[in-house]
Amino acid sequence: MSVTRRDLLKLAGAAGAMSMAPAIVRAQKLEKTKVQIAVGGKPLIYYLPLTIAEIKGYFKDEGLDVSIADFAGGSKALQAVVGGSADVVSGAFEHTIAMQAKGQAYRAFVLQGRAPMIGVGVSKKALPNYKSAADLKGKKIGVTAPGSSTNMVVSFFLAKHGLKASDVSFIGVGAGAGAVTALRSGQIDAMSNTDPVVSMLTSGGDMQIIVDTRTLKDTQEIFGGNMPAGSLYAPQAFIDANPNTVQALTNAIVRADKWIQKAGAEEIAKAVPASYLLGDPAVYKAAIAASLEGLSPDGVIPEDGAATAAKALAAYAGEIDLAKIDTAKVWTNDFTRRANEKYPNG
Repeated sequence: MSVTRRDLLKLAGAAGAMSMAPAIVRAQKLEKTKVQIAVGGKPLIYYLPLTIAEIKGYFKDEGLDVSIADFAGGSKALQAVVGGSADVVSGAFEHTIAMQAKGQAYRAFVLQGRAPMIGVGVSKKALPNYKSAADLKGKKIGVTAPGSSTNMVVSFFLAKHGLKASDVSFIGVGAGAGAVTALRSGQIDAMSNTDPVVSMLTSGGDMQIIVDTRTLKDTQEIFGGNMPAGSLYAPQAFIDANPNTVQALTNAIVRADKWIQKAGAEEIAKAVPASYLLGDPAVYKAAIAASLEGLSPDGVIPEDGAATAAKALAAYAGEIDLAKIDTAKVWTNDFTRRANEKYPNG
């Protein structure tokens, strides 16, 4: 079969068009198919998109073989990546800023939560007459793990009311049934946690909420702007070396974000493992309803998010020098933009 010059020109034109086509059109070879994700409290609604992406097979659809290692809190999950036993963290956005302050480049590339979805409450048994933050002085406050976002939110609250972190004792209680038991049994006087733990304790009459970041309105009032929360983030070196793998991870989380918004509490409760419900499906569904607004609808990180997070960190962590933080380097929407082009409807 002979090929004419005209045929060759047609082929060259087609090839040129493909090279200019969006990445979503072309099959992208994954640099790494096996990915280890570290998370701090997988059953929490804060990390719901990660679970949905796994259960619904969205990671597999992208050609990924993802394994998820669950830790007591976000700071522990970050340690796993720093130590090299995991590739990516499913954790709080602000850790990327804290790491930059330590001279390490980490970047968030897809959002799971657009509000911290953290509730701070006091035990009605230990502090029945609670009136203000001053009543927390000298008390034991449970957090998922010291240094995690639950720790950050309550520390920020204390700082806003003239108290230092050293005025209280922070105790790691995890993110599940153990956290509920810790407050009910009197091991701690107050708690900073996320759902379903918060809803379990408030619905049972054990805890009075004093700070609630499950809604956008309350979050913006407390922090003065958008405060991105649960995200997938990784060392910049990993992102640079594995852009197609990072895109695949982003695609899966964006699909999960969109599925959650369409599904509603009933369908979500049926989809997640029974252990997530902490023995009370009704409370879990109520927790979903309370936190749904705080979950990201599309994985996109808000433009002002990094600046808000940096200010919050600086307010309670004296080692954060805002003048030395380049917030543009801790996040990107490049991957979420392409994911939303590929999956406009989830």
